[in-house]
Amino acid sequence: MESVATPFDQDFGLVADLIRSHARRDPAHPALVDSRRTLAYGALDALLDRIAAALQRDGVRPREAIAICASASVEYAAVFLGALRAGVVVAPLAPGETAKSLAGMLADSGAKLLFLDAGTAESFAAPGDHGVQRVALDGSPAALAFEAWLAPEGAVPAPVSPGPDWAFNIIYSSGTTGTPKGIVQPHAMRWTQVRRGGGAYGYGPDATTLLATPLYSNTTLVVFLPTMAWGGTAVLMAKFNAAEYLRLAERHRVTHTMLVPVQYQRLMALPEFGRFDLSAFRMKFCTSAPFAAALKADVLARWPGGLVEFYGMTEGGGSCALTAHLHPGKLHTVGQPMEGHDIRLIDDEGREVAPGETGEVVGRSGSMMLGYHGQPEKTREAEWTSPEGERFIRTGDVGRFDEEGFLLLLDRKKDMVISGGFNIYPSDLEAVLREHAAVADAAVVGVPSEQWGETPVAFVVRREGSGESEAGLLQWFNQRIGKTQRLAALHFVAELPRSAIGKVLKRELRERHRAAQTSP
Repeated sequence: MESVATPFDQDFGLVADLIRSHARRDPAHPALVDSRRTLAYGALDALLDRIAAALQRDGVRPREAIAICASASVEYAAVFLGALRAGVVVAPLAPGETAKSLAGMLADSGAKLLFLDAGTAESFAAPGDHGVQRVALDGSPAALAFEAWLAPEGAVPAPVSPGPDWAFNIIYSSGTTGTPKGIVQPHAMRWTQVRRGGGAYGYGPDATTLLATPLYSNTTLVVFLPTMAWGGTAVLMAKFNAAEYLRLAERHRVTHTMLVPVQYQRLMALPEFGRFDLSAFRMKFCTSAPFAAALKADVLARWPGGLVEFYGMTEGGGSCALTAHLHPGKLHTVGQPMEGHDIRLIDDEGREVAPGETGEVVGRSGSMMLGYHGQPEKTREAEWTSPEGERFIRTGDVGRFDEEGFLLLLDRKKDMVISGGFNIYPSDLEAVLREHAAVADAAVVGVPSEQWGETPVAFVVRREGSGESEAGLLQWFNQRIGKTQRLAALHFVAELPRSAIGKVLKRELRERHRAAQTSP
């Protein structure tokens, strides 16, 4: 039987066009769900037209930008998708950033409009927002109400056809350190990501994806966009709560989700986890932070459906995928390079290392950023050129391939501690700490040392009910590892500082240690 051609057989397509085709096929099918309402594809398609028409009315031209800084909602998702229909670039900003940082990102993006809600309005109250027109997605008095801003019902925008190299969005990602940089991702990159969703991961009109990470994060967009492109339903959580997540998953018969490791950890730790019906799940995804092998094994054992860990960067380049349910013996790795992804390891001089050796991970694929917005020097720093003259993206991660081509990550290059001339990988030390029954979570950072140059210090979240002391745990640890790896100090903390997508903010831990050393 001859196979039927689909839009995904094309080398390039547009997410906004696919939403229109879903609306024509099944206008009543649920597209977006939040705590207040459900929006079907027919109504969503009409809303995207009104948004695109309003942007054009306000003089936002194709390839110019808008910014969104708000909690996840139907309106947020619709504005993102409506901007795409107008060929407008979306700069989603993190509500948790400081007012100064948000003002800097808003200015850097060149956004013509700012969409916010009551929860983020105060962050833009200070001068420095360059007089950008504001629209309140929740209708709050913080700005012009969304309904009042929209073009009239039935409005149709002038057609726009973005090219593959047009900017799709600007994601501001500083990782765990540094000043936020605007990562410009093209339409071609997003198309590459959504194309693989159907056959490989089971997206389609019968898929329901529960999103518990914020819409400003690339982590979320990696599953949100394929869900919409393939005609599924996206259920949006404004804020993650483990018990509420499980209730929503059961109620909506959720088939797909993206979670970061700390969210999996909190879900699996709930005593009532096993009481929820999660049998509809087809695929669960994880990315953004180290995913412990023991936690992966627990998810595989107690949560129906497949589990896929993605390793890669918002900047794009090379990505790996670990299909954990098919490779249970490789849970200590981040998987193998995805199809069409070229991943290599290089040394400090930029030379490729020999097979089996350790090096910095660099990658190349169809999913690569155009560059950092307005920062060509930073863009060049993030690139490596192969002997064949091809452009790769540097990850800053240190790893090695095993004999079967699975990538083992050792640590962030910038987090590696060089003590007395020896390279110490914090992830190795963190793994040993987690073997102790009193340790619920742990992070190790390098701090300055007059004797060694740098020395490792640990921050530990003690398991509830444990009576272990800092001194006792430090002694236990230092007896189990080599002299060069011994901790100089160990501190108990109530929790580790993390970004909204679960990355440990090691810069904050270093500053905390420094403050403790200088305080009287």
